[in-house]
Amino acid sequence: MPRCYIGLGSNQAKPVEQLQRALIALADVQLIHLIAQSGFYRSAPMGPQNQPDYVNAVACLDTALDPLALLDQLQNIEQLQGRERKAERWGPRTLDLDLLLYGQENIDLPRLTVPHYGLEQRDFVLQPLAELAPELVLPNGRRITDLLQACASHGLQRIELPMSE
Repeated sequence: MPRCYIGLGSNQAKPVEQLQRALIALADVQLIHLIAQSGFYRSAPMGPQNQPDYVNAVACLDTALDPLALLDQLQNIEQLQGRERKAERWGPRTLDLDLLLYGQENIDLPRLTVPHYGLEQRDFVLQPLAELAPELVLPNGRRITDLLQACASHGLQRIELPMSE
């Protein structure tokens, strides 16, 4: 089963809870084995600045699902948590789940590009990804730690979550 990494993001409707619920939903999908999750990070929005900050994380999982079936599951979880797809790019959203990496595969399909097109330029993806897999090497041979060092910082802050009972 390929090792996959999923980017999680939210800035609407209690973002921390949105990510926590998404992680539970991911773990409940048949043929997905959730291995680990990064810490949660607060970041400024990429697009219009007149929206709340985002909360981001990365999940590591193994799956027997093919890439498009995994994408369908991610989009289903988004929809169940109130995601509405709008024309505005980088606007506010309840939940965004991005397939960042699917093993060492390069995928270029109309519905899916993997590695995710923005992975190498986004500190809110690279930092949690490096937290989970500091030795990770992308399909193009680039090390995640090298990418993180070269990436501009946008004031990313780790969120300390209360301990669950």
